[in-house]
Amino acid sequence: MTERRIERRLKKLAELEQQIADLQMEAEAIKDEIKQDMEEKGIDEMCCKDKVIRWRTIQTNRLDGKALQKALPDIYRQFLKPCISRRFTIA
Repeated sequence: MTERRIERRLKKLAELEQQIADLQMEAEAIKDEIKQDMEEKGIDEMCCKDKVIRWRTIQTNRLDGKALQKALPDIYRQFLKPCISRRFTIA
């Protein structure tokens, strides 16, 4: 690709990313409205036509890697697994 074409593609990419961000904000606002309505009604599940909407508290247990590293650094290092990835950035 020529530099000019790359610049056009970057401009288009920036426009699309902005549209995505705007749509995500709009979707989150709608979700927040539904959550607020459910909270006001004191419910954590509701049916609407062919959809079931749930807004429940869920507890999960996760490993606190920083605490483990601090308390048992040798064991922490023993279970480290290298992970290789590639990062695409535009600055």
